[in-house]
Formats: sequence, C-alpha cells, structure tokens
Amino acid sequence: MPRVSTEEFERLPLRVHTFLAGVPLHDVWSIDLPRWRAGVTLDEFLRTANNCTLDTCGCSNSSALFTPSPLVRMLLNIRFFVGRIFGWDHEPATIVTFATRLMDADRSRSLIAPGTRDGFFHVVYRFKNEQLLELINRTAHAAALSALVETPTAYRFYFGVYVRTFFFSAPLSLPHSCDRWRQVVSTP
Repeated sequence: MPRVSTEEFERLPLRVHTFLAGVPLHDVWSIDLPRWRAGVTLDEFLRTANNCTLDTCGCSNSSALFTPSPLVRMLLNIRFFVGRIFGWDHEPATIVTFATRLMDADRSRSLIAPGTRDGFFHVVYRFKNEQLLELINRTAHAAALSALVETPTAYRFYFGVYVRTFFFSAPLSLPHSCDRWRQVVSTP
C-alpha cells in the first residue's frame, strides 16, 4: 500500500484525530478500491473481508481480501514465536486502554462494544466508516485505524498505525520490526 502524508490524513474528518491526540502517528497507508456501488460502509467492507478463517498468526487461510503473502506469514510467525519465548506479547499487569477515552456519544455510535476481541486486537470503536483497534503488550501500546472514504470514482481505504512504545523496548516492538522487514523486502 502506498504511504500517505500526515497532512492528507489529518484533513480527513475522522474521530481518531482528536481521540488519540498526543499518541504518535507511526505511519499511514492508503489504497484505492473500485467503486462497485455507492454507499459501501467500512463496517460492511470489514464484515465481508472477515468472512474467512484465520491461522495462529492471525493471517487469513482463505483467498479472501486480506491474505498475506507466504513471506509475510513466515515473518509474522517468527516474530510471534520469539515474542512468546521472551514474553514480549503478554499484556502488562496494569492496563490503561484507549477505550477509557471514549465519550458516551462514542460508545452509543460504536457498532461493536469497546473491548471486544478481534484477533490479537481489542476494539476501541467501530463507526460506520472508521474503526480503531488496539494492542497492548510489553513492548508497545499500539492502535490500528481503518477508514473507508467514498470518492466519486473510487473508495479509498486508509490504514493508520499509532504507537506509544515503552522506552526500554522500542527496537523490539512489532511496528519497528515491521519497518525493518519492509525496508529489507522492498529495497531492490
């Protein structure tokens, strides 16, 4: 997916901009999808994409929309294996989730109850066209934002990652590991 500038991303009318104020935006990507019909929501898009089974690394086993390549699956399996050995992926004893920032209006708008498990993540909120998931472990407190924006000719799917790393573990965190692997795999 191509990277998106922070400026373009922040111009979008998304709740996440004020909701995660003070949490560093690590990266944002987007992809244009065909506009096969008007009015498709992110919720509908995700429910369609999630009609598949997942293996132990959280990867799709089907030929559905989000099937990672064998290389990506292998790298994720290695990372999660090492994380289990060193205990990186255990949730800390004291957890302050992003869901504590939700206002009553956010809770009533959410299509899924905050705290619901979604693979390795917990749902913070899912609105009609915006979803925020979080992951808390011993290396980082991260959030993954998905948004679907309809344009006259396409749908633009945005994926943003917010990361608050713990000072002693920044080089070990999954987002930083992914950055290094992305550079290795994508550099000619």
